[in-house]
Amino acid sequence: MENVKLAVIYYSMTGTNYKMAQWAAEGAREKGAEVRILKVPELAPADAIESNPAWKAHVEETKNVPNATLDDLEWADAIIFSVPTRFGSMPGPLKQFLDQTGGLWFTGKLANKAVSAMTSAQNAHGGQEQTALGIYTIMYHWGAIVVAPGYTDSSLFAAGGNPYGTSVTVQDGKMVEDVQNAVKHQAKRTVSVAEWIKAGQQ
Repeated sequence: MENVKLAVIYYSMTGTNYKMAQWAAEGAREKGAEVRILKVPELAPADAIESNPAWKAHVEETKNVPNATLDDLEWADAIIFSVPTRFGSMPGPLKQFLDQTGGLWFTGKLANKAVSAMTSAQNAHGGQEQTALGIYTIMYHWGAIVVAPGYTDSSLFAAGGNPYGTSVTVQDGKMVEDVQNAVKHQAKRTVSVAEWIKAGQQ
């Protein structure tokens, strides 16, 4: 059986979710997956980015990270999303990207993919769980297989105990919880489920 193909798709203004995407990629590669780290296209105007030094620096740092495309979704056996919350929902760039998937959905090309989500916010109850659930709602429409971490590893408790997807609080530009191991566990679990799906389809 071919190795699982995983797309780690993120949106990040100042680097938190990019770092989580990198940790997810590390965990998935440890499980033997072929991984693409991809960002969703930025929608904010250039003057808004220029006015925020941390945002501007992150855009420059990640200028060579490829933008996610519909071809990447079709290629992937599994997908992990990592995004900040915006008023308890996903940020606009991810929603804009997902809104373009109707053609793939209509032809059944998004069904049976293993999918999972991770989030961040400025406080511990800033909508992280709701953001993950909002992403999963779209995944249900795809017919994808949602892979939540639940409480399947002790690292989840050290990371704050979010069973829907690893989430982190970010204050003064720093992550409050230690989530690296939880992110890697979530990625490995997603790859494992994708392996089961692929095996079952052969």
